[in-house]
Amino acid sequence: MSANPVLWTLDERGVAVVTLNRPEVNNAYDGGLIDGMRAAMDELGSEPRLRVVVLKGNGRHFQAGADLKWINAVRPQSPEQNEAVSRATFEAVQRLNRLPVPTVALVHGGCFGGGTGVISACDVVIAADNAVFSITEVRWGLTAAIIIPQLCDAIGVRQVRRYALTGERFDAHEARRIGLVHEVVPLAGLDSAGAKVVEQLLANGPEALAETKRLAMESSFGGMSVDDEAYARLVRMHAAKRQTAEASEGLASFAEKRAAKW
Repeated sequence: MSANPVLWTLDERGVAVVTLNRPEVNNAYDGGLIDGMRAAMDELGSEPRLRVVVLKGNGRHFQAGADLKWINAVRPQSPEQNEAVSRATFEAVQRLNRLPVPTVALVHGGCFGGGTGVISACDVVIAADNAVFSITEVRWGLTAAIIIPQLCDAIGVRQVRRYALTGERFDAHEARRIGLVHEVVPLAGLDSAGAKVVEQLLANGPEALAETKRLAMESSFGGMSVDDEAYARLVRMHAAKRQTAEASEGLASFAEKRAAKW
């Protein structure tokens, strides 16, 4: 397994590249990746040279959602421990969401479940033409509670009501049509497309960018404070659903490679 589940670098221009680094499990998130994301966001957020953050995934896929083996290990723990896990997951996404600099996600391959929440928390999303998306939680008897606000910001309630309920997969062009991504490019051109956007961002005033992003966030549900009771409720719901009999059956169906017995 990868020693460092989240890597980051900062160049002389103030451009940080944050890389999800669990390629052996398609960058599925577990406690280590969550902690790595929170630490990276905290360190970068306090870096005065920071101008732009670029988010990428190592390996064949950008991010495959939750590591369901890890979820199964979390489930038997106490309700308080499950809430702590959900809160940490929410904070990782929200710290990315609230960074005071522009964020650019470069998506290739699979982007499932929590991965869709992560890109919804970014300011600019560019997808390779091989990217595939889905909001998968309901397939395993879980809910996407803690990323629903960011998804509603990105694609609107109407599209969330389809794709978070069906759990179906959709391609990069559909993701662009509904607003989840801004641009679709050939896989070979993904990095260069990202570099072009970064150059456009660097041409703008840093303080003007921060103020513009803050004003946009103030009008969005996804920009609410971590202390807001609405988010506390979502964290509780996210954790509680993980410990239900329905979630147990859904996760068993994944492990046993069979249809769930609903």
